[in-house]
Order: sequence, then C-alpha cells, then structure tokens
Amino acid sequence: MSDDVRQITDSRVLAAMSHPLRRRLMDILRVDGPATASGLSQRTGQAVGNISHHLRTLAACDLVAEAPELARDKRERWWQLVAGATRWSSRDFGGDTAAEAIELAASSLGLERQVGFVRAFLTAPEEERESWPEGPFSTDTWMRLTDAELAAFAAEVIALYRRWGDRELPDDGQQRRPVFAFARAVPAQP
Repeated sequence: MSDDVRQITDSRVLAAMSHPLRRRLMDILRVDGPATASGLSQRTGQAVGNISHHLRTLAACDLVAEAPELARDKRERWWQLVAGATRWSSRDFGGDTAAEAIELAASSLGLERQVGFVRAFLTAPEEERESWPEGPFSTDTWMRLTDAELAAFAAEVIALYRRWGDRELPDDGQQRRPVFAFARAVPAQP
C-alpha cells in the first residue's frame, strides 16, 4: 500500500467505495494489509464469490489492486489497497445533481459508519471496555474560523492522524489492537 492520499473526484468511484461491504473490505486491507478473497471471506462471513465481485469493483475504480508477488502459486490472488488513504470534497461534485446526491449519500453513510464504531465500543461487554482504561476519549470544542483557517486546522488534524496511522510499529513485544479514530468539523450554531 502506498502512503499517498487518493482524492476522489469521480462520483462513480465514490459510489463504489461507499458500499458497506466494500468499505469494510478496504478497512480490513488498511488495518491488516494484503489478503486473499478467501481470507476476506472468513473475516466478513461473506461468500468468496461475493468478495471477489466486490474486489473486482474496487479494482475497476483503482482503489485496490492485485499483489501477485504475494501469491504462492498461479491460482492464489492477493489484493491490497492502492492508496494509503482516500478523501473527497463536496465541492468536487457540485453542479451535477446526480453527483451531488451520491456525495451526500456517501457522506451520510460515512458518518453512520463512524458513529457505529463508537456505539459498538460503548455497548461492548464490560470486559472489553475495561481492557482500555485510559485510551478512548471524546472531545469537542467551538472555534471561530474562516474557511481558510478551517482548512488549515483540517490539514493539521489529518497530518496527526497520518503520523500515528502510518508509523512503523515498534518491535517491543506489546500488543497493538486496531483503534478507529475520526474527527469532523463543520460550521454550526450552538
């Protein structure tokens, strides 16, 4: 997987990656690295043929690619993410009613996905929550910003996420489990 960020400007690509199973496949590949359709099938509980279909759809959008160097034989097909991260801006879809609807749906689905991870942790068994006594957090604040200042703030937050998310993991014997983090900043009124 590359460290670059893929800026999505094509509504067809945005629609393809917004499908819940495809998004989950991308998440698994991001967290665990390259995988086969069979391995992804076991992780998701979906049929291998269904996984293969969704991987081909993501590949057609240049979101995932085959990793033939990982195959042990000609029948084995490994898949990996093409970019280290994806992002889009609503301004890239303006002026086209269908593209605007796809962007709005993708943003709404993304927010539901993000909130779903938080809800899952909050409703997890007590033992799971207690195994994280210090780390999970929530914060919010109000700021007075211009659009340019908000963009600068976003760049700093994204850089912080990338620094922690893309770092080389220390070989110190400590167990590191996946952690989902997200931030949003939108104009609003109290």
